Amino acid sequence: MKNTDICEITCIDSEKVSLIKKKIEKQNTLNTAQMFKVLSDDTRLKIAYALSLEKELCVCDVANIVGSSIATASHHLRLLRNLGLAQYRKEGKLVYYYLVDEHIKSLIQNSFGHS
Repeated sequence: MKNTDICEITCIDSEKVSLIKKKIEKQNTLNTAQMFKVLSDDTRLKIAYALSLEKELCVCDVANIVGSSIATASHHLRLLRNLGLAQYRKEGKLVYYYLVDEHIKSLIQNSFGHS
């Protein structure tokens, strides 16, 4: 059976390849890959999406939204924070989490437009 989804001959556009390779090398693809890996977990993605819909949410609210224990929600929020996707602020005995910037918020919200 012939494979029709690959090139039948080798023809490399050296200029295009060189330009793109330089652009890729300037990027930190490892951090971006790690971000997508963290967001590939269903619970963390739900949490990130919830945080994209509100300015901030307390850990208790997040746990209730995703249907988990507070400890589980806290663990997932900590992972999001450690990767630099979320931050928190403490107000008395409550801890509120929020997404770090609009780029992350847009990325998460836009991803749901394709599902």
